[in-house]
Amino acid sequence: MKLTTNLKLSIGLVVMFAVVIATVVLSNRGESSSAPVTGPATADASVLRTNTHLLSTATDNKVELVEFLDFECESCLAMYPIMERVRAEYADRITFGVRYFPIPSHTNSKLAARVVESAARQDKFVEMYQRMYETQQQWGESGQSQEPLFRSFAQDLGLDMGRFDSDLGNPALAERVDQDFNEGIELGVQGTPTLFLNGTQLPAMPTYEELTSRIEWALAQ
Repeated sequence: MKLTTNLKLSIGLVVMFAVVIATVVLSNRGESSSAPVTGPATADASVLRTNTHLLSTATDNKVELVEFLDFECESCLAMYPIMERVRAEYADRITFGVRYFPIPSHTNSKLAARVVESAARQDKFVEMYQRMYETQQQWGESGQSQEPLFRSFAQDLGLDMGRFDSDLGNPALAERVDQDFNEGIELGVQGTPTLFLNGTQLPAMPTYEELTSRIEWALAQ
């Protein structure tokens, strides 16, 4: 009878101990699952590359804004005045770069990117970048190659046409455009325009006020 009592006492202690352990474990799990996730998203170094064309440069590079764009994209054209306004207002306060992301379904988007890159080889990136948007309604959504028109843009800008034609047909230049596109895919770009602020992708088509609010916040950090 004494052995039976001790056995019952031992079993009771084991059960009580198990209940206490289970309570502690469940309590700790509850605290972990309810803990907030804090801290900013980590910038991806590949968003702004050493060969990215810059429209503005800040000496400290504290705030980096990158746009993946398609010169034949109507939404990019709608964003263009906003981006130009941001560029003017934050000219020496942020580093603003643009990268090519020609949508395959746009007949002349990749050609346009190659034309702009060819102009960049003669230090006329900004001028050709602007010309593409200023004339998009003239050539966009065409099912035919717009190379003759684009060559006229190069002539208007006073480019060395022999060098321009050579660059335009250079496979290495096409690879430069493809590099931006492929890395955009890796970064999660699915359409244009897509903006990254300090490596974090922004919501699609932000207004001027929304974009500058985010920039001001980043500058204040």
